Amino acid sequence: MLTIEEAAERLGIGRTLMYSLMTSGEVDSVQIGRLRRVPTEALTDFVARLRRTGLVATPD
Repeated sequence: MLTIEEAAERLGIGRTLMYSLMTSGEVDSVQIGRLRRVPTEALTDFVARLRRTGLVATPD
């Protein structure tokens, strides 16, 4: 489980965009008490979806 900041750092994006991705449902997150966490699998799934739709450049 990652904090919002850790998840954003792994994706190379800002915290605000990370919150937007979670709010829109593009990246799954879970509530643990008062804390919000991002499962590492959620990032893997998100990147895989981006690659399938061609929204991420892949190396030649």
